[in-house]
Amino acid sequence: MDRAANGLLTVDLDAIVANWRKLETRGVPAECAGVVKANAYGCGIEQVTRALNTAGCKTFFVATLEEARRARAAAPNATIYVLNGYFAGTGAAFAELNCRPVIGDLGELAEWDAFCKVNGYAGGCAIHVDTGMNRLGLSVAEAQALSVRVAQPDHGITLVMSHLACAEDLQHSLNGKQAAAFREVARLFSNISASLSNSSGIFLGPQFQFDLLRPGAALYGVNPTPEADNPMQQVVDLKARIVQVRDVEKGETVGYGATWTARRQTRLAIVSAGYADGYFRAAGGVDGVRTADALVAETRCPIAGRISMDLMAIDVTDLPSRPRRGQMVTLIGGDITVDELAYHFGTIGYEVLTSLGDRYQRVYRGGSAT
Repeated sequence: MDRAANGLLTVDLDAIVANWRKLETRGVPAECAGVVKANAYGCGIEQVTRALNTAGCKTFFVATLEEARRARAAAPNATIYVLNGYFAGTGAAFAELNCRPVIGDLGELAEWDAFCKVNGYAGGCAIHVDTGMNRLGLSVAEAQALSVRVAQPDHGITLVMSHLACAEDLQHSLNGKQAAAFREVARLFSNISASLSNSSGIFLGPQFQFDLLRPGAALYGVNPTPEADNPMQQVVDLKARIVQVRDVEKGETVGYGATWTARRQTRLAIVSAGYADGYFRAAGGVDGVRTADALVAETRCPIAGRISMDLMAIDVTDLPSRPRRGQMVTLIGGDITVDELAYHFGTIGYEVLTSLGDRYQRVYRGGSAT
């Protein structure tokens, strides 16, 4: 580790590959893609894409053209879809990168068709159909009208897809409604691959899986089945450095707002990570409220006081020996999972991972990138 680094984020590429293989097995005979948008959920788009591609993943999803550029450098022969679609004037970039826009609007499709016709380009695109998310996508009626296009030999559609809104809730009625609506659309787009399932959707059963699975968060260790134990391996380990150890007297307060009061003579480890590094302020210590923990010398210790921009305080009073300045503590790892931290942050594991800051030194273990 760089001696000057305040924190260390270790990404286990072998765990990501193992998670992908487990998801792939659940969907056989469907192909399993990899969603590597948002810098592969904070884990490193080049490293993750390369590792998955080497393991056999042939299709990737990103959000933007810049992400497509980075993914293409790591997987020269893979199929890459750009979820945020096509904007006028970007056709040359799509052609240069040999990637495919995910089209969700008839006007957008007309612009894409015009670029392809003028330039003789036949790289293909995906059609996104809105079945209940009300975010992006053609309406079901628009998709039905468009389906006559597939009778033409040069229709240019390589995938039809939709996105589940409530897949993490196994009993939600919208899941079945979306699957039924998409099944009708997929039937009209015969001989074109269809994709509906995100990470949680894969676990809803075969009727949701169609031809192509699109896992994202589950690849990175987030639990796709919140109502049950997490079937995925943990991927990230996050450590930060102690910059000072100090003692405070009973009755003294700690941090901004004086929200946490020492109930006894207390020993604190001040750690070099804060909300600027993606450790949310919401996880800070408030009197009478259970806070997030960190592992100090492999022992759980609670956060004391508000999380600052660059620092946090950890109550290490119960440790048998005094921690030392420069020692590393674990913020994610061991039995502290991304999902546990998300609970204390008041959010979801997706946001925890994608918020991890660039001040951490990133180290990769396993895979094809070190």
